[in-house]
Amino acid sequence: MAHVLLVTGPPGCGKTTLVRRVVECLPCPASGFYTEEVREAGRRVGFRLVTLDGQTGILAHVNWKGKTPFRVGRYGVEVGVLDTLGVDAIRRAVERGILVVIDEIGPMELFSAAFRDAVLWALDQGACILGTVVRRPVPFAEALKRRPDVTVVEVSPENRDRLVDELVARIRKWPCCRQADKRQ
Repeated sequence: MAHVLLVTGPPGCGKTTLVRRVVECLPCPASGFYTEEVREAGRRVGFRLVTLDGQTGILAHVNWKGKTPFRVGRYGVEVGVLDTLGVDAIRRAVERGILVVIDEIGPMELFSAAFRDAVLWALDQGACILGTVVRRPVPFAEALKRRPDVTVVEVSPENRDRLVDELVARIRKWPCCRQADKRQ
């Protein structure tokens, strides 16, 4: 059975910050990806996908009108970045038996069938997963939240600092972390 913690909350509440802090505090290895804002002149213009091993690619940008048929709000979404960097990072983590980090399971990422398949495959493999998931109702995300092997954690600016220690303590008990402790 998979061990899955999915962090959710309103936009800007600190989901990605929480996940990154948890990963930094864990004694076990992790792989996967997170997303970060791309800013120009102090204004958010897109999102970059960053793998935990340092590969990057622009996932979405405001200037991609006509470049891609996939859009979320004012952003054009480049699904190919997710299909390669994101999916590969998930698969490598599962195959290595280490913690899989997936930030985010949201509207931009869900344009990718390969991404959806990789997430379901990771769950079916019994992977240890720490991720973020869109709060608003999106069918694929809602189905994940209802799975018996998934725990959803609501984050807010008020509780995100406290949640770091709580999530680290939980994940340290998972097989992917216990095995890492034994190897050290």
